[in-house]
Amino acid sequence: MESKNITTGQSTILLIDDHPMLRNGVKQLISLEPTLQVIGEADNGETGIRLAEEYDPDLILLDLNMPGMNGFEVLSNLRSRELSGRIILFTVSNYGEDLINALKHGADGYLLKDMEPEKLIVALKEAASGKMVVSPTLASVLAESLRDNRASTDHNLTALTPRETHILDLISQGLSNKQIANKLTITESTVKVHVKHLLKKLNLKSRVEAAIWVLQQK
Repeated sequence: MESKNITTGQSTILLIDDHPMLRNGVKQLISLEPTLQVIGEADNGETGIRLAEEYDPDLILLDLNMPGMNGFEVLSNLRSRELSGRIILFTVSNYGEDLINALKHGADGYLLKDMEPEKLIVALKEAASGKMVVSPTLASVLAESLRDNRASTDHNLTALTPRETHILDLISQGLSNKQIANKLTITESTVKVHVKHLLKKLNLKSRVEAAIWVLQQK
């Protein structure tokens, strides 16, 4: 798909899903929302990764079950690259294990394909603003997993440097790496290094886990 002209103020979205009818439906829905714009689409993981690097969109809406590379493999691949956008799993799977695995692999949200169109648009706008989004029907599954994680894992906050502690707080507020970089007047690559270090020190696997853990402490 050719790149589109992007209107200032719009959040750009890349669709990665092997079902053309669903992609077309989501595109039509998003076209009705002036703050969002689909700038690319892919029907497989390999093409999706290439377009993600080419466009570096604000949001990537990623299917979980695809032939070839599945959503988890695509997610891990995308997270290993220098991309600034947020990645949302968009799937029919309501299994709690898939939700937890997605977040541990670095997803910024997990939405079910049977959600109401209006709620999908709201969720995409929230994701674009930096918030984590999870379908309401899975909220209890996520809460239970986090309670278990909190009870069994030791996170040593005192091991963080002042800068890492500040960045952790900004992550918990929902800021993206790019937004944190702008706020602290440092480069986005520097923010990514700090995030990598603080996750390792806290024994956490993703910035989403870190954000939720901070909120649990308050």
